[in-house]
Amino acid sequence: MTITDIPSVTTEDIEIYRHGDRPLIVRLIRPDGAGPFPAILDMHGGCWCKGGPDECGVRGEVFARAGMASAALDFRQAADVYPSSLEDINYALRWLKAHAGELRLDPGRIGILGQSSGGHLAMLAAMRPNDPRYAALPLEAPGVDATVRCVGVMWPVINPLSRYRRVMSLRAAGDPPAWVADLPERHDTYWVTEDNMAEGNPMLALERGEAVEIVPAIWFQGTPDPVHDYRDPESPLDLNEPERFAENYRAAGGAIEIVHVAQGNRSDPALLGPLVEFFKEHLA
Repeated sequence: MTITDIPSVTTEDIEIYRHGDRPLIVRLIRPDGAGPFPAILDMHGGCWCKGGPDECGVRGEVFARAGMASAALDFRQAADVYPSSLEDINYALRWLKAHAGELRLDPGRIGILGQSSGGHLAMLAAMRPNDPRYAALPLEAPGVDATVRCVGVMWPVINPLSRYRRVMSLRAAGDPPAWVADLPERHDTYWVTEDNMAEGNPMLALERGEAVEIVPAIWFQGTPDPVHDYRDPESPLDLNEPERFAENYRAAGGAIEIVHVAQGNRSDPALLGPLVEFFKEHLA
């Protein structure tokens, strides 16, 4: 256990599970005080293949100073393949609720957040909290589930299949933009097949009419952002992916807001106000 104290905020790394010799860690950032505090499980980006809880630290401190705890998860990814990340996320949500008392958290006020590929994972976990594949890791806590009160996504890869086909077509056309980089290989490493990209897909789950949980949502989007904000040519809707998803989500009965910020400043903690207010409202 590693503890670093910041004025009014405490950061603590906690092992919550072990995959063989590999610990599953949450980095819990809490306000000082008795609590119980609402909590946000936070997932980093990295195209399902790299990254870690350090990427969530700045926003975790912003949430903590607003009276909410943040739990950044070091989930499995890359060659562990889909749905390993969702298993870890589902388990972490149940674990936080089961251990809320000792952690000074409120088990009834849990939200979820993710950035880029982590945004995809956050939305999929929120939509499918009771999927038996995702709930495969055992936890001795009868009656505790992985449902959340609300979900936030920051420029998510909401449709892994459309993004994969987009970067593959750009590469095939020759001289692709620099941002394409190794995105196709990362998709291949984690997803293995296009069928998996279609199945583990929040956008297509809604368009298939899948029975999913719908909770209040916010989409935080930099602009312009060709990596995450583009039109899928296979979609019948003349909308970019953020607006397409929002339309589908609302049609399914959900409330979702899209907040746009300048792409160059999208990670500026000073611009996180809409996210802070969203979670304060829905975890009140």
